[in-house]
Amino acid sequence: MSTSDQDKIRIARDYFEKADEGRVEVLELLHEDAEIYFPKFGIARGRESLLQMVAGFSGSLEFIRHDYDTLTFIPSGDYLAVEGTSRGKMSGKSWEGGDTPGGRFCNVFRFRDGKIASLHIYLDPDYTGEDVARFRWGMTRSW
Repeated sequence: MSTSDQDKIRIARDYFEKADEGRVEVLELLHEDAEIYFPKFGIARGRESLLQMVAGFSGSLEFIRHDYDTLTFIPSGDYLAVEGTSRGKMSGKSWEGGDTPGGRFCNVFRFRDGKIASLHIYLDPDYTGEDVARFRWGMTRSW
């Protein structure tokens, strides 16, 4: 059974909201054998891999909130690309996509049977701009 574009968008919005709230119910949106990709984490399989990825931020991520009202949804077949911004606080430093170097992202969801079969998250995990040496063009730009 194919998931409609509107259903994919609804599920993706639900994913962002539940993930931001730290609700374990986010796992119910994922296929049992879901594939998760995050930079520096790599690829892992299974619902629990989302929790493993999030655990990498333990002790440093104070909060994250995606800007739901400005997300751009681009459906294509079984896929849904979502581009947007987030804001949050990590290790006492804040970021806000569009105003700071960190916080812009693109997620690519693939759906199967009304669930997220894969989630690939593309962003710079240096949310707070601490990797100064790699700002090869300086930090005085529009973000």
